[in-house]
Amino acid sequence: MNDPAQFTRAQHLWLVAGAIPFLLSIFLLGVSLNSGLLTAFAIGWPLVQVFGYGGSLKLAKGEVDHPLVKTQIVLHWMMLALFIAILVRAT
Repeated sequence: MNDPAQFTRAQHLWLVAGAIPFLLSIFLLGVSLNSGLLTAFAIGWPLVQVFGYGGSLKLAKGEVDHPLVKTQIVLHWMMLALFIAILVRAT
């Protein structure tokens, strides 16, 4: 029997996919506070993720592989890609 507390393989994938941009945004926050560059973005991005993930998980009733949660994850991967593009363009 499948225990409801166990995550499926797909749910694990989505959890990891959501954690990577969040951890990178926390790293960016530390670097930004140390260097003073991009401080507003570095403070805002983790906050947007916390409220976005929290709100979408609440509306999805905790289902990690719900389309709302998936959309949040893809949105933050796009933000990460745009941030990398800005860094590449600036150098």
